[in-house]
Amino acid sequence: MYRNLTIFSRRILTNHNLVSATIFHHQVNPLNPKSNGFSFFRCLSFYPMQRRAPDPDDPTNLMKEDGVSVCSQMWIENFREPDRIVTNLTSYIRRFELWVLAYQKVYADETGTYIPRSAIQKSALEDLLALRNAVLDDRFKWGARLQFFIKSPRDKTDYESLSKRKIKAILTTTQPAPFQDKIVQEVLFMILEPIYESRFSQKSYAFRPGRNAHTVLRVIRRNFAGYLWYIKGDLSTVLDGMKVGLVINALMRDVRDKKVIDLVKSALVTPVITSQVDEGEKKKKTKRKYQKKKVLAEDEPKPDPYWLESFFGFAPEEAEKLPKWGHCGILSPLLANICLDELDRWMERKIKEFYRPSKSDVIWNSPEGEAEQGNTSWPEFVPTSGPDKTRKMDYVRYGGHILIGIRGPRADAATLRKQLMEFVDQRYMLKLDNESLPIEHITKGIMFLDHVLCRRVVYPTLRYTATGGKIISEKGVGTLLSVTASLKQCIKQFRKLNFLKGDRDPDPQPCFRMFHATQAHTNAQMNKFLLAMVEWYRYADNRKKIVNFCSYIIRGSLAKLYAAKYKLRSRAKVYKIGARNLGRPLKEKKGQSPDYQNLLRMGLVESIDGLLFTRMSLVPEADYTPFPGNWRPDHEKALIEYIRLDDPKTLEEQRSCIREQGLVSPQDYVSMLVWNYKRNAIAMDQLSLVKSGGSNIQNDQQLLSSSNHENYEDKIKEEEESEGLHVARI
Repeated sequence: MYRNLTIFSRRILTNHNLVSATIFHHQVNPLNPKSNGFSFFRCLSFYPMQRRAPDPDDPTNLMKEDGVSVCSQMWIENFREPDRIVTNLTSYIRRFELWVLAYQKVYADETGTYIPRSAIQKSALEDLLALRNAVLDDRFKWGARLQFFIKSPRDKTDYESLSKRKIKAILTTTQPAPFQDKIVQEVLFMILEPIYESRFSQKSYAFRPGRNAHTVLRVIRRNFAGYLWYIKGDLSTVLDGMKVGLVINALMRDVRDKKVIDLVKSALVTPVITSQVDEGEKKKKTKRKYQKKKVLAEDEPKPDPYWLESFFGFAPEEAEKLPKWGHCGILSPLLANICLDELDRWMERKIKEFYRPSKSDVIWNSPEGEAEQGNTSWPEFVPTSGPDKTRKMDYVRYGGHILIGIRGPRADAATLRKQLMEFVDQRYMLKLDNESLPIEHITKGIMFLDHVLCRRVVYPTLRYTATGGKIISEKGVGTLLSVTASLKQCIKQFRKLNFLKGDRDPDPQPCFRMFHATQAHTNAQMNKFLLAMVEWYRYADNRKKIVNFCSYIIRGSLAKLYAAKYKLRSRAKVYKIGARNLGRPLKEKKGQSPDYQNLLRMGLVESIDGLLFTRMSLVPEADYTPFPGNWRPDHEKALIEYIRLDDPKTLEEQRSCIREQGLVSPQDYVSMLVWNYKRNAIAMDQLSLVKSGGSNIQNDQQLLSSSNHENYEDKIKEEEESEGLHVARI
């Protein structure tokens, strides 16, 4: 404080003109200290303060807007004009707000805690600004090992004082992705995702926000009813990697910004250093002695809990593979969808070419002769009678796996498979054969996402009105598409997680991973796992049966674990003491102990929750909620609705519609009530306004116009009076 006052006084006293004009111009009594002090502080008060110009290198001055609002604006712009070619993305890379938002996301992934923007240290912001400038100046290199613009908050290594042996180990062994690489990937992802989400086909569902495996199952249940032949395709080798030229060409169809293209290309081209452990080193490893349990640091993220790790092990084959291309990181799934989007567009054209409606299949015909998927009021039922059939086809893609349903002869399916092989070979340089694209009939059961698609023949009673108004009831024949969970696949996943052994007669195995955990903690973990399984099989027709089987396996596994842990020898004794749901405490040794309820009431023991879904009646029913044909995720609906309401044409259409129907908008009606109340101090009766009807609309409009005019005059008078008062005060 004293230092600042000294500098400020020096600046004033060095200005001799100001001091002489303010202090020495008047004759003051040198013996009167009050007058001298008053003159000096009067000089200070009249001295013009000069503001410092904002420092362009200060990162706090670059954060003019919130990063989330910048991202929202990008989403709105791209959904407003989804077909435009984007040329200037470097301006978004310059936005420091996006870099701060990316830092917050990556920081949360690294440490497990979210850091608000106000809590970021200035040194971290300066390093982040240096990283942004390096990207803009082409000084940034992917996969750096020793020199970083910004380091992870968990990385405390001093790279300048490392020995040669450690430097060699860092340069030659597999290392996690650098912290700065993740930030650059996050910035590119935030810029590119809204561009392509507005362009992607509605037939792809993997690696996209708002879409998941449940969406695919609901689409199949609604749109694939009545299809006889199915083509399953496995293009997952595309997810392992593609030629850089194909990826860049696919990216440049919609993005023509050199900076972004160069960054993605260098991320794909830069080699990733991976090292494999030699067999000799494996043999040298000996069994370690007992080690103490590791205590995690405050900024260290906790590992996944056991129930979540087990549920991830239940991932279906179609969702197991995640693309990892070079140094692209989280950009890899987006780039894979960009490359495979051309296949989706090609299949959409084939669907329209293949569609041939039949007059006899009225339920398949779309209104007004549209060639797009027949609009049926009963989508799950498809009539099978009639000499002429409607030719129809549909398609979905989940990651690198595709499913095509065809209603027509098998020859049509074989022709389509041949065309698909040629297209994939030409576009992606991927050789497919008949084994990788099998044609299967619905009667055999089609496995997709660990669910089996099969057909059930039904004979419903159809009622319709004939000529003359006579109601006729007939016995119809049709099919229902059944989506059931695969019990065989469920057993396979449990065997992979070491929960059971055997196929025909599966026998639960003890879950020794939870041996050192308490009974309350173990039961809580398994209940979370069962709840996740209930949600996973939500749309399966046999949801009750499959979840009850999962509960049986987990309950038997825990019973064997508790029998080994508490030395009870058999599962029967465990169930006798701990009840069917294992909710009662199991005593470790024989002998009398205080009542469990008293201990629980005193807070001396943990409350033990019994296992869920021990009986089939406790399992919820399958979810048969109708799925709309033109379904979109909630965020896309909100974006489209916002763009529609933001368009001035929408407001003008609403106003013209109100005028044509002789109505008064609620805003105009409220303004009339308020104005008449202020003018006459009498509230107008709503009933009188309604009774007046359309004859008083012109009078209402005159009232509104006159009220606006009088309001304007009143405002002018108030401004004049306020100016007069201000002058009088001066």
